[in-house]
Amino acid sequence: MLPTVFPLVRPLLHALDPETAHDLTVGALARLPLRQRVADDGRLCVTVMSRTFPNPVGLAAGFDKGARAPDALLGLGFGFVEVGGVVPRPQPGNPRPRVFRLPEDGAVINRFGLNSEGLDVVRARLAARRGRPGIVGVNVGANKDSADRLADYVACTRSLAGLVDFITVNVSSPNTPGLRDLQGEAFLDDLLARVVAARDEAGAGTAVLLKIAPDLGLDGLDAMTATARRRGVDAMIVSNTTVARPASLVGAAKAETGGLSGRPLFSPSTRLLAEAYLRVGADLPLIGVGGVDSAEAAWTKIRAGASLIQLYSALVYAGPGLVGAIKAGLLRRMEREGVRSLAAITGRDAADLARSA
Repeated sequence: MLPTVFPLVRPLLHALDPETAHDLTVGALARLPLRQRVADDGRLCVTVMSRTFPNPVGLAAGFDKGARAPDALLGLGFGFVEVGGVVPRPQPGNPRPRVFRLPEDGAVINRFGLNSEGLDVVRARLAARRGRPGIVGVNVGANKDSADRLADYVACTRSLAGLVDFITVNVSSPNTPGLRDLQGEAFLDDLLARVVAARDEAGAGTAVLLKIAPDLGLDGLDAMTATARRRGVDAMIVSNTTVARPASLVGAAKAETGGLSGRPLFSPSTRLLAEAYLRVGADLPLIGVGGVDSAEAAWTKIRAGASLIQLYSALVYAGPGLVGAIKAGLLRRMEREGVRSLAAITGRDAADLARSA
């Protein structure tokens, strides 16, 4: 029903401030009655991190920051949903306006600044859905004014381990001053060691993921992949939004500060994904994010090394029908190439895409 309705309501939503439209959308989803999801074609199943994902198409963090509607979102056909980002204490984030559409570019710029209702609220919502089917993860960060940011990640991990399938360590948001400093090798090594230890102490089977920035140089990528493997991270997400501004941007909001997402992020994030795969191979699963707005884009991410993919910004323009369209397109491509599982093509063209994406 929602995919059918979206083309009708899109002009109304896009007439509103982007954040207002987004809040209305999440609120409407949160009020929907839970429905049984339609089973996916078995050829789309992906098994990584000791879990079987019914399909590889996930919702990226940032859409449902407060974990208000993860089950409704799973009902739209996503193979998994990542809620958050969450920080220990409630914080308002940056002043509004702080999100901007660039429709001509198929892009969005945001500078939310990790606005969050706080750990206690999100934990209560996730605890209330305990036992429900579907793979749900949570993205965690640190309070802007925290005196000990590493302790913030540990607190979130301790509180949420066991309530979700995975916890994503977000050190790559461009909108919290100093947060990307945690991508430095020494900081990251200490951070991941403490987060993994907190997860283990909680006795939970929750996976720990690391989300990185697309603006990393190859030396930085070398260090981050090596540290992630050494500290037992279960997967990496490549990548967050970018602070770069491609010369091709034409949208009126292109000069706004913040993280750029959507179609312009596809090439740099896919190139970094392919470079990451060349470093970790099949030993460390990768989740490809950035500019996924079609089955062809998803197929390319998988060829670059992604076992799973995530999207968000494309929903602003295409609506929830995009999820089913991508899954159907992947199946058509698999049939055309005689592929029986997506694992067969994961990373197949990483070397070429590292040079040309």
